[in-house]
Amino acid sequence: MAEFDTAAIGQWTDPDTFEVTAERIAAYAEATNDPIARHRSGEVAPPVFAVVPVFGSLAPAALSVAPVELLAKLVHGEQDFHFHRPIRPGDVLVSRARPVGVAGKPNGTAVVVRTETRTDAGELVNEQWMTAFFRKVDAGVTVGERAPGHAFPDALREQAPVAEVTAHVDDDQTFRYAPASGDPMPIHLDDELAKMVGLPGIIAHGLCTMAFTSWAVLTELADGRVERLARLAVRFAKPVLPGQDITTRIWADGPEFAYETTVDSQAEAGAVVVKDGRAVLRESQKG
Repeated sequence: MAEFDTAAIGQWTDPDTFEVTAERIAAYAEATNDPIARHRSGEVAPPVFAVVPVFGSLAPAALSVAPVELLAKLVHGEQDFHFHRPIRPGDVLVSRARPVGVAGKPNGTAVVVRTETRTDAGELVNEQWMTAFFRKVDAGVTVGERAPGHAFPDALREQAPVAEVTAHVDDDQTFRYAPASGDPMPIHLDDELAKMVGLPGIIAHGLCTMAFTSWAVLTELADGRVERLARLAVRFAKPVLPGQDITTRIWADGPEFAYETTVDSQAEAGAVVVKDGRAVLRESQKG
């Protein structure tokens, strides 16, 4: 049994400083096929861009609990953003991360990492919960916190969606997303290595897929205004492959919205790739 270091739970990483530029924002929008003009011009950052300043802290936080030799078994299980205000060019952001919980099961172990991003003046910009899942490794222990829940009832799927958006994942999507996001994980870039670790080949970055769902939500429900988005959360159910078409269906769930994303490609038509999606919108714009 792999030895997980639960003593590391609650320990913050050293802070990382990130200077936001319009060029970096625009590059991220282009790499995620974002159609919103303000994002493409670099005027304001797309919501999932929020992971870029914290990305360098996520793996160290997760691997302070999990043995580093398990890195090849790591997949992104869930992601939950809580937005206090959008990111804009000129922001100097200070981010840090800490593992807050671990849950071992026979099919794999989840390590929950919480992050916070502030301006250099101390203003809270966003909080995130990332669940790192180590496939087929049982830590044999469950301690600490779980990420906030965001599941929705199955009965919602019986209702007509309030919006439905289909998008194409380009053949070169991962090669554009990697430099724009700062995520060089080889399973997204090296077909042979991806197959060696049990994947069908190169897979799209989970956060790239989430970015697709974010602009689906914003364009359909919020007039493209990122200022209105208070929360965006998903569970990654299955990898998306370059060249596939994906459809995001959104349902009203009380004052919030629930969604899931499926693959439309013939071989896997209907396969759910993003589940338990949740979007919370503000009534009025903030920030």
